[in-house]
Amino acid sequence: MDLNTITEVVRRPSDRPGVDWHEGDAWLAGGTWLFSVEQPELRRLVDLTALRWDPLVAGEAGLDIGATCTIRELYAFAPPDDWPAGSLLATSCEAFLSSFKVWSAATVGGNICMSLPAGPMITLTVALEARYELWAPDGSVRTVDALDFVTGDHHNVLAPGEILRRISVPSHALRKRATHRRFTLTRLGRSTVFLIGTQTPGTRDLLLTVTAGTTRPVRLAFDTMPDARTLQESIDVIPADVWFADPNGTPDHRRHLTRYFAEEIRRELLAGGPA
Repeated sequence: MDLNTITEVVRRPSDRPGVDWHEGDAWLAGGTWLFSVEQPELRRLVDLTALRWDPLVAGEAGLDIGATCTIRELYAFAPPDDWPAGSLLATSCEAFLSSFKVWSAATVGGNICMSLPAGPMITLTVALEARYELWAPDGSVRTVDALDFVTGDHHNVLAPGEILRRISVPSHALRKRATHRRFTLTRLGRSTVFLIGTQTPGTRDLLLTVTAGTTRPVRLAFDTMPDARTLQESIDVIPADVWFADPNGTPDHRRHLTRYFAEEIRRELLAGGPA
């Protein structure tokens, strides 16, 4: 879509692009959403791809994902053998409701900052206990837990002019066993619910991440594997106004699916599979 209110596109921003931010600006990365709808309040686009941030940096501490890393780049990444939960990278990419063309342009950071309930990069990074590095226009930097970033449907903690710079996934989360469940109304449809369960090797703990069915991510943590009743009760205390409603499912439907799939995840991890 043509954005006919745009008067300038900054193709070569400074290394700290937020310093020059002012009202009417928008950060441009993949632009797959930005150019899909009217943006009457915008006057200037700042192209972040020109900054050439490293898309993926793996090391002993874990995996750093640059905010401008494309979905295709993330999908192509081969995690080390000692990162069993690394399989969730490809799984979450496959949860996108998009074509291969979108994969080549859409970015990890863009999907997170859209902060939609069905954003698979949100599901991924919350489940893997990631932290986000945010740059403010005044030059300051802060980090937030992925769980705390999205506050509601299309809402997050970003202040005006603040930018997501990188996502840091710790190695201890990547070394966990992991399994997931996802439901869509059609084979390639938008997620109605998307759940991920992880477990630390050699323990009986459980970290269950609930997304898509809720307006913000919900994390249920247990030091020891709960029984079925305890797990169901933990889901039932999720506030009613957190469950999401749209054409893909009612809150009651999404709560029912979450209860059902959470029990499947519990049993699978309790039985020792998958890796």
